[in-house]
Amino acid sequence: MSLPGGRWGAWSSALRLRDAPAAQDAAAALEEAGCSALWMTGGLADPFPRVAELLAATSRAVVATGILSIWTMSAEEVAGAARALPDPDRFLLGLGVSHAQLVDHADPGRYQRPLSRMRDYLDELDAAGGPGAARRVLAALGPRMLELAATRAAGAHPYLTTPEHTAVARDALGPAAFLAPTQMVVLEADADLARAAARRHLAMYLAQPNYRSSWERLGFTEEDASHGGSDRLVDSLVAWGEPERVAVRLHEHVAAGADHVCLQVLDREAGWKDQALPVADWQRLLSALTP
Repeated sequence: MSLPGGRWGAWSSALRLRDAPAAQDAAAALEEAGCSALWMTGGLADPFPRVAELLAATSRAVVATGILSIWTMSAEEVAGAARALPDPDRFLLGLGVSHAQLVDHADPGRYQRPLSRMRDYLDELDAAGGPGAARRVLAALGPRMLELAATRAAGAHPYLTTPEHTAVARDALGPAAFLAPTQMVVLEADADLARAAARRHLAMYLAQPNYRSSWERLGFTEEDASHGGSDRLVDSLVAWGEPERVAVRLHEHVAAGADHVCLQVLDREAGWKDQALPVADWQRLLSALTP
């Protein structure tokens, strides 16, 4: 059952980084509200203790790493940790190559040939008896990683994309692969306040070459990603407004080919470093999405 069976999931750094009781309470509330999957960041350290805690706090939802960097743990370590989970059938392994700036920070020059390294890592994971292709997804943005996601995983989990990218990804993956994009959301009707909140969360991503290349393929320019991001880029990456307005964007992903959409609800006051868990906003949005 590793793939989420429902349309909507919750994506949150705070599910990984807040203290365990707060994360577990949020996980239980999100499952009750209708989330079929809980996506937590893989981070730069072993995420499996937190995966186990979220599995213990829920009974139906899939718990997924979105995304565990392949430079963080060896394939053998991941395979062993996945086997030791209390309910491994509800675990989905999301893997990604991360970014040179992050990987090379402590070990300069380590980030080499990321696509080839991902292929090798999947070989090592299979050899170690880790989650097989049907139980993993790749953080795929460009055509070559999307191709790998279609052939060596269940599908793709793109981040910081648009419904237009979802359509491109669906074409690249083919009709059978699983596609679960993430959509940032701010439940704020005032444009200035909503964009200010969005920019606080986007700030850490705007300079990352992998994302910039992805946005350029969608028609955005270097200027769009500069100086805090243009309104055009911010509005394309972050859906804002009342829940009913935001729901329109989420359904656009579905119409473009998404099987499952990960709802990253941003706190209107805190920045990404504060790791808020705005459960009430998730509940409002999920109510608007539920017939």
